Amino acid sequence: MPLVQVLVLAIIQGITEFLPISSSAHLALTPWLFGWKDQGLEFDIALHFGTLFSVLIYFFRDWLRILANGIGFPNLAILGPDPSLDRNPRMLWYLIAATIPAGVAGLLFKDTVESTLRSPYVMGTMLIVVGLVMWAAERFARHERTMGEMSLKDCLFIGCAQALALIPGTSRSGITMTAGLFRNLDRATAARFSFLLSTPIVAAAAVKGLLDLRKHGALNAEMLPTLAIGIVVTAITGCFVITVLLKFLRANSVLPFVIYRIAFGVFIIALALFRG
Repeated sequence: MPLVQVLVLAIIQGITEFLPISSSAHLALTPWLFGWKDQGLEFDIALHFGTLFSVLIYFFRDWLRILANGIGFPNLAILGPDPSLDRNPRMLWYLIAATIPAGVAGLLFKDTVESTLRSPYVMGTMLIVVGLVMWAAERFARHERTMGEMSLKDCLFIGCAQALALIPGTSRSGITMTAGLFRNLDRATAARFSFLLSTPIVAAAAVKGLLDLRKHGALNAEMLPTLAIGIVVTAITGCFVITVLLKFLRANSVLPFVIYRIAFGVFIIALALFRG
């Protein structure tokens, strides 16, 4: 695979996995536009691991705190204060429960969805529809609650929304952030919870990819440098994007992402019609 293709796809994955604009649509469109060959299962797995490392690195302290609180060792001095998480010691179990709907949906429907719904028309439509729903959440919800105030009901609602991310063009971060806004979370909290919730699913996707790779044969040793570059670039890009997005959402609305989703969705549909 050419180095430029590796870098472009890794950067796009790192950006679009965390911005609420659909990584699947961008990764499907990019090779289509440039006439690149399919990057292959190995590189897809590398992108998943790069994404996983992004959330593990950025939210390492959060995960340590959530685990410590969940198993009965709260207020670890080494982690410093975090009143929001410390007020919600059940967050570990809430996250586990919220992961179940997407996990079940993935096991039951992932192959079917990818074989029947992976078309530019579906992607474009979902970009637009979820963009409009995100606008409604921005317009009508109250953005005032923090993670310390979240209940099991809130987490399950967002977890069920995450199951919809199987549909290409939906965006895992987009649909879960939108669900969080509808539960009246403030914007930064909705994004933070979205990323924490994505961690088990991204990890499961990476492990499943390795198992699929094992079924198809051994990994080609010549691919290892390419895969390493993809993982590192995706992880670095992802950490940067998470940092910028959380800072942005503390002072701004999600309206720019709504506008981008709708414009991008219209573009994909128009391009599909033009190319036949």
